[in-house]
This record gives sequence, C-alpha cells and structure tokens, in this order.
Amino acid sequence: MSSPDEQHANRASAEPENTHGAVIDLRGREIPITESMIQQACSELDKQWVKPGDENPS
Repeated sequence: MSSPDEQHANRASAEPENTHGAVIDLRGREIPITESMIQQACSELDKQWVKPGDENPS
C-alpha cells in the first residue's frame, strides 16, 4: 500500500503535461477548454469593451 503522497505523485505523472481547464455542461460532462474557445471569448469581450472616459452617462 502506498502513502497518499505517493498516490498523488503517481496520478500527477499519469496526467498529460499540457493540462488545460474544462467546463462542466448541464449534463455533468467535462468539456475541455480549447484555444478557439478562449479566442472567441476574448473577441466577444473586445467587442463589448468601452474605453474609460468614452462612456456616455445617461
């Protein structure tokens, strides 16, 4: 039987080096976050960004 530290080390070495994040969908499935998803999110944020001082108060 191995210690918890050894078990953690074994699991960590079995994982790919380039571990990325994931989101969990409504059905509980893990969906890997891709570079394309990040680029799309950044693009959407760029479209919505308002330069400070350019805001029009109502």
